Amino acid sequence: MKYPVPIVRLIIPDDRGRVLILKRKNTEYGSGQWCLPGGKIDYGQPVEQAIVEELFEETGLSAVTWKFLFYQDSLPPETGEMHCINLYFECSVSGTIVLNKESSDYDWVGQADLSTYDIVFNNDLALLTYWKNSIE
Repeated sequence: MKYPVPIVRLIIPDDRGRVLILKRKNTEYGSGQWCLPGGKIDYGQPVEQAIVEELFEETGLSAVTWKFLFYQDSLPPETGEMHCINLYFECSVSGTIVLNKESSDYDWVGQADLSTYDIVFNNDLALLTYWKNSIE
């Protein structure tokens, strides 16, 4: 029996309202596409620990604070593929970005520039929700 996979997705805004995104490489899913930092929550791992570890592993940044924003179902595009439940957190961070082998690049994207990136895992829809809720 297949089960949904819980994922943490981290929205890291800068002082200009842009958000950090990563260009994936050397991965089974979404190679060459852009996404928010984050990853799977391991069995027995507290969500808070997944936030801290995934952020540091992928970016070299340290999580200072975080708050839960919303969740998003990413249903499998085809039968048998992964069904993810994305838990989105806004994070403040410290440190300098150092990418691991899963990313080839990073950028800071604003709402007006979002459509110029090939965003995967429905992270583009989540970012639109984030910016809409930030304005309200």
